[in-house]
Formats: sequence, C-alpha cells, structure tokens
Amino acid sequence: MRRFFDTLYTGALIAACAAMVAIAVLVLVQVLGRIIDRLAIWMGQAPPGIAIPSLAEFGGFLFVAAACLALPATLRAAGHVRVTLALGLMGPRLGRVFTGLVLLAALGLGSFAAWHSAEQMLDSWRFNTVSFGMVRVPLWIPQGAMTAGFGLLLVALVDELLVLLRGGEPAFRRAEEGRKDSLEGH
Repeated sequence: MRRFFDTLYTGALIAACAAMVAIAVLVLVQVLGRIIDRLAIWMGQAPPGIAIPSLAEFGGFLFVAAACLALPATLRAAGHVRVTLALGLMGPRLGRVFTGLVLLAALGLGSFAAWHSAEQMLDSWRFNTVSFGMVRVPLWIPQGAMTAGFGLLLVALVDELLVLLRGGEPAFRRAEEGRKDSLEGH
C-alpha cells in the first residue's frame, strides 16, 4: 500500500512539473513569435503572426493545476509552512499530539476546499461553462485538476495521520529531521 501512495504522490508531482514546463514552452513560443514578427518587419516582410491565443488563461489554468497537484508531495517533503520551533519546545509526546491536531485541522480545511472545488467543477460541467478568452475552454477541465490536487492532499493527510496514530513518524517530520541534521553538519 505504501508503494501505491508514493506512486500516486509522485505521479501528481510529475503532472505538476509537466504543467510548469507547458507554461514555459507556451511563453517561449509566444516570445519567439514576437521576435520573428519584429525581424520580419525589420526586413520589410509581412510578419507571420505567430501567437498563442488565450495564453494568459492557459498559463493561469496550468499554474493552478501545478500548484494543486504538487500539494501532496509538498506535504510529505515538509515544504508547507509549519511552526517546527514550537514542536521542538513541546517534547516528543506533546509534539505528537500537537501534530495530530494540526493534521486533523488540515483535514477539515482540505475537505472544505476539495468539496467546494468539486461542486464548482460539477456546476461548470452541468452548465457547460467555458472561459471568456479567444479559445473557449470548458472550465471543468482546469477545475478538475484543482479538485484532483485537493483530493490527493486529503489522501496524503489521512495517510500521514494514520502513520502517526500507528506510532510511526510522518514523512514530513522525517523530512524536517533530515533537513535539521544536514544543517547541523555545516
């Protein structure tokens, strides 16, 4: 089961990275298109007009997908903002209790976000809502990526909470300890 979850989180992270690469490629094509147009004008030729319609919208959709799909891997790598100083002052037993409470609070907030994101996605699908740009994109597609990211974050939070309740050390705590150990060596 551990391998399945790790593969799931890694797959979401790869999808997030692919979304960021897609943003870079789209912007690069747009910039190169402008350069080619300027060069053509400078040489007295008609510009070919290479452009990505609705680039800003596509970039926004891809950025939201990247940010949301990276949530579970970021949690496990201790990339989210946490107050580890307070945990260090609490001691191991109280720190575990506090970590459990924080995971429960995160589950509540994550459930709220996932639920409403899913409702918004379903409404967009039911009513055939599309974006306002030159290229009409069904909004349920980017909203689906956002909902998937929130849903996977919930899976990761439950996963970490179950590890904690079984007496293990959550992945984000191990990552924090590894980071602390590497800083102390320098």
